[in-house]
Amino acid sequence: MEPAKNSSVDCKLEVVVIPVSDVDRAKSFYGGLGWRLDADHASDDGYFRVVQFTPPGSGCSVIFGKNVTGAAPGSAQGLYLIVSDIKAARDGLISRGVEISEVFHGADGVYAGTDEPYLFGRRRVRGLDPEHRSYRSFVSFRDPDGNGWLLQEIIVRLPGRVDAVATALFGAG
Repeated sequence: MEPAKNSSVDCKLEVVVIPVSDVDRAKSFYGGLGWRLDADHASDDGYFRVVQFTPPGSGCSVIFGKNVTGAAPGSAQGLYLIVSDIKAARDGLISRGVEISEVFHGADGVYAGTDEPYLFGRRRVRGLDPEHRSYRSFVSFRDPDGNGWLLQEIIVRLPGRVDAVATALFGAG
């Protein structure tokens, strides 16, 4: 058996499906976050409806709707949003009426509370990472169905994470 060859075709994550119980309530919530509404399409017979939103600056969108997924409403957990300033992002969500946790970081390399087992462990410490390192400070919130979101602060990405050629095209380094 020959080893697999690296693909030269780009493969980008485009959409994440969020299971919700009330499409209009979810549309109001995600629109209230300031996310861009990309689509709201329904079949003529009313069987199918899909709503798509994109967070500011994101290359990936979320969709939800009627008969879009068989997953239970609220079962999407550990959905990450990456921000460059966790405090400003938290303040922005609070100003939009979102119930959100305090900023927290992990103790001894463990980053979560018992209420969020999908986040690498069980111990949270209130406040920013003491050394203000990337990947170490978080806040969390839930949508009306209980789908769980985490904001993670990344100030400097790990090497190799960003395509230098693609970022050079936009004047970023």
